[in-house]
Amino acid sequence: MKLTGPILAALLASALPAAADTVRIAVGGSSCICYLPTVLAAELGHFEKHGVDVELIDFKGGSAALKAVVGGSADVVSGYYEHTISLAAKQQAMSAFVVLDRLPGIALTVAPGKEGEITSVKDLEGRTVGVSAPGSSTDFFLKYLLAREGLKPDAASVVGVGVGATSVAALEQGRIDAAMTLDPAITQLKNLNPDLKLLIDTRQEADTRTLFGADYAGGALYTRQEWIDEHPGETQALAAAIVDTLHYIHDTDPAEIAAQMPENLIGDPELYIESLKASMEMISTDGVMDPAAAEAVLKVMQFNSPEIAAAGIDVSKTYTNAFVEKTSQ
Repeated sequence: MKLTGPILAALLASALPAAADTVRIAVGGSSCICYLPTVLAAELGHFEKHGVDVELIDFKGGSAALKAVVGGSADVVSGYYEHTISLAAKQQAMSAFVVLDRLPGIALTVAPGKEGEITSVKDLEGRTVGVSAPGSSTDFFLKYLLAREGLKPDAASVVGVGVGATSVAALEQGRIDAAMTLDPAITQLKNLNPDLKLLIDTRQEADTRTLFGADYAGGALYTRQEWIDEHPGETQALAAAIVDTLHYIHDTDPAEIAAQMPENLIGDPELYIESLKASMEMISTDGVMDPAAAEAVLKVMQFNSPEIAAAGIDVSKTYTNAFVEKTSQ
């Protein structure tokens, strides 16, 4: 029998692998060095290499990116790991499956001209402090620092200023007294203001361990456990792409990395390269979640939230290393 027309087309189509659906990744601020591995993986073609089509959707902060996944307009979050813990307290199963940052990389920066007035965390009481977005990791971090000094977590007023040029402008223009911010904004501010005061700087292992006694898991890819269970192939591909990118980052000169990034995200290339050098220690080398780093995050979250403290959260259920471990086999 001669096969023609619709019959032939149907048979040919059935012989081909089904086209994979696009995985939508909500990024909590694409210009932030903390999410560099996600953006760079796309630019290097690492997602495609592992057989997954990805769309990156940029948001002002991690809390907004999370809402996109909870609301169904995105599939995976490129955001800070701690959101998996806050949702576990609400009986919502979310899991991180590859780590981007082994350190939080957040700095508490005093606005230029306010150095004499704000010399410690306690001096933030009654002040206005910028965070990437209310309810984001920078907001949680600020509340922890305030409570650690014996102040109420809401002792300072918070305002969302993003993580890039908008946070720099808010500080430079005096609209806020201080900010919880990340690179490249930190490096840009230091170049504009050589005497810039950083009250806290967790881009470095030593400073982070002084605060928490361990590493502190920062950025990660995470999503609903249900999505992971239904899409193990896509989850594996995403993890493998990020691990490849982490290896690339630590094996490549920062100038070459910057050359791979979208121009609209890096701004001044020289500043971007400088900020990348300053943040290199923050970025994970292998994508693995250190259990002690996850416990450090849980302690901070419990410190801030009676709901989380009372929830009896098993932190080991808020992440998995299975996909990263399979990648390295």
